[in-house]
Amino acid sequence: MKRLLLPLLLLTTTVFAQQPVARNPKDLVLQKIKGSKPRNVVFILTDDHRYDFMGFTGKLPWLRTPNMDRLYQDGTWFKNAFVTTALCSPSRASILTGAYSHVHTIVDNVAPEPPENIYFSEYLQKAGYQTGFFGKWHMGNEEDYPRPGFSHWESFKGQGVYYNPELNINGKRVQYGDSAYITDLLTQHALDWMKGRDKSKPFFLYLSHKAVHSPLAPAKRHLGMYKNEPYKVPSTFYQTRSDEYKKLDWPEWVKQQRYSWHGVDFPYHTYQGIESLVQTYCETLMGVDESIGSVMDYLKSEGLDQNTLVIYMGDNGFSFGEHGLIDKRHFYEESAKVPFLVHCPELFQGGKVINKMVQNVDVAPTILSVAGLQPPAGMVGKSFVPLLKGNSTVWRDKIFYEYFWEFDFPMTPTVFGVRSDKFKYIRYYGIWDTNELYDLEKDPDETTNLINKPEYAEIAKKLGAELFDWLEQTKGMQIPLKRINRSPFGDYRHKKML
Repeated sequence: MKRLLLPLLLLTTTVFAQQPVARNPKDLVLQKIKGSKPRNVVFILTDDHRYDFMGFTGKLPWLRTPNMDRLYQDGTWFKNAFVTTALCSPSRASILTGAYSHVHTIVDNVAPEPPENIYFSEYLQKAGYQTGFFGKWHMGNEEDYPRPGFSHWESFKGQGVYYNPELNINGKRVQYGDSAYITDLLTQHALDWMKGRDKSKPFFLYLSHKAVHSPLAPAKRHLGMYKNEPYKVPSTFYQTRSDEYKKLDWPEWVKQQRYSWHGVDFPYHTYQGIESLVQTYCETLMGVDESIGSVMDYLKSEGLDQNTLVIYMGDNGFSFGEHGLIDKRHFYEESAKVPFLVHCPELFQGGKVINKMVQNVDVAPTILSVAGLQPPAGMVGKSFVPLLKGNSTVWRDKIFYEYFWEFDFPMTPTVFGVRSDKFKYIRYYGIWDTNELYDLEKDPDETTNLINKPEYAEIAKKLGAELFDWLEQTKGMQIPLKRINRSPFGDYRHKKML
């Protein structure tokens, strides 16, 4: 027994000795870019907004998003923008840290924030920026504590609610009535903060909406505006309904998930059909579009619309029936790809589409660069300002993806993937039937898995090697487990299904 206990004791001691020590933000080292002038920045983030649900894409002929359309017409649309993990908390942490999920270790929606993570807002704050955060933080099972790097913050616990919300404003909780709609409330408070700012200093506004996360609730003025509008289901909607999917070499988990609340036969723990779900989603999105319009109108009234960098994006995509799935998490296009619009006429000419692949890890280094600061070495992303300017620059030819299995959402396995402009390779852990390979140029809907075709064996081997090289080089060969105590079936969705 003693021989068994001693190594265990030593191991326990070692583990505790390796626990991170909280850093002091005052110790942050700023490396300024010579000759640069700090630029005002507005970053608007939404939840679960998929990449093609914007009016100008034509995906839904009846969807009207005039203010997103205006950002596109006067700015730039990154048509191939992706997140490194298609899940709220990991994606938001990657935005703030410029790091992959296995590095910042916020790998799911309940993992706690490590004290050693440093957010780009902290660099801006130390550089003299006025920084304001409004809305959904949603990293870990967090309380509404002060947001690092923000001198003014207004937030709420977890997902929050659409109506009758409570905000924690700089440590003071304020309850609002039933007439208060969260998208409008956050927008108005953000505008009030910009109006009251010190105009002698640059500012950074982070407006983080709850919309369009479920359970969906449009503003009352938008309720029913898309009622009876048609939704044409995707080409892969029915392919897992019969054994036909086996001929296409789709994984078994994809078929089985269609019968869960992440599948089209039980749409997202609601009793709505897929068409009704899409209609309500788009009605909820209208409040976000109006929020963008209000922010842009204010910037124009102050003469700031030409020189302020405005970025709009979603924290992950969303499936509406593709492969028989609802929700995100997986590495199919509609899950990992997000809307990404950038506006700053003084910096670049508008009205163009950029096809180069960008990711959420590029947000932090981009914002720091326009603030006149060199991104720290720990940020793996790159500033996409050269792409906006049309400058010749060496850019990535592939992106990488990861998702770690969750206790509360066991329908999706652990996923690692790599995507180039032509191919996508998906490797799973926890399933035994098949991985996936798609030719995105010939098969953009990802209908036919090529993984077992002999003529594609070398391509799969090459992409698999690149995937493992990435994991090794970024210290991602071990799953970053978190000590989280959860009761079996503790999630309300499981209770509802039981």
